[in-house]
Amino acid sequence: MTSAEEKELRAGLYRATERGYAVLRSGGTAADAVEAAVRAMEDNPLFNAGKGAVFNIKGVNQLEASFMDGRTGAAGAATLLTVVRNPISLARKVMESDRHVFLGGAGAEDYARETGLDIVHPSYFWTKHRWEQHERGFLRSDSLSTSSTRVGDRENDEVGDYSHLPMGTVGAVALDAMGNLATATSTGGMSNKWDGRIGDTPIIGAGTWADRNIAISGTGAGEFFIRQGTARYIALRAKLLGETPAAAGELTMIEMKRIGGDGGVICLDSTGRFTMTFCSDGMYRGYCSAQTGHVPAIGIFQSEKIAPDDNHVSLP
Repeated sequence: MTSAEEKELRAGLYRATERGYAVLRSGGTAADAVEAAVRAMEDNPLFNAGKGAVFNIKGVNQLEASFMDGRTGAAGAATLLTVVRNPISLARKVMESDRHVFLGGAGAEDYARETGLDIVHPSYFWTKHRWEQHERGFLRSDSLSTSSTRVGDRENDEVGDYSHLPMGTVGAVALDAMGNLATATSTGGMSNKWDGRIGDTPIIGAGTWADRNIAISGTGAGEFFIRQGTARYIALRAKLLGETPAAAGELTMIEMKRIGGDGGVICLDSTGRFTMTFCSDGMYRGYCSAQTGHVPAIGIFQSEKIAPDDNHVSLP
């Protein structure tokens, strides 16, 4: 990653964190704050959500998102989206419907239209860097050669290096002045995933959880988050064992590593204790509070420690 690329990514994280925190400082709810932060990342082509989503095996962007309000315990999720500009706002609309929790595919997109959300042509999600990542995936794996997307004619083309760009899920957690928590999570999923693959992001309790005590959003190897029930597992450790977010997050990520997965979580409890814990090579992350002077603190690498409980964990 060049210094210019790093600067651009840090700026994107800064803007998203700043936008969410601005909602809280103006007296807004935790739910409004996390939606604002995640929408900022969905609208930024550098992140793997919304505009910057990766392509699946057929060269299609299939997006998904989830939302949870800790105050009420309400939850909403949507998956297999191809024309909804901001999946996180659809997940919130589903949550607030009082009728459904999880919608997918064409029916979810119809619901987005019914509720007045922005609908775009699928080409809106096309970006050069994600398309080249998609093509590189085929060049590295003969097993994907049956895809309808052909890349053989481009083997000798000059392709940019976009390995520095975030491939993981985006998410936000927030605690408002009334003591209420919320979480929002959104992603384009796994690059060159099988058509119709659904990850942990829209599965309540896997990639997302919020209740009156704690809010969690995860990123990483979705299949492992589903098997572990990662977000709900952290919440139960905090509730039943009395563990802090840092302890629950660290032990959960160690277990994640042991079963072959990797990734990270952001966790925030109702007392303001939080952690950004990961067992991967790094995690794009940021937070903002009175402790930071109301200015976002941003981190990317393992070596950076932007908060007391900003932890990289490895197997003992």
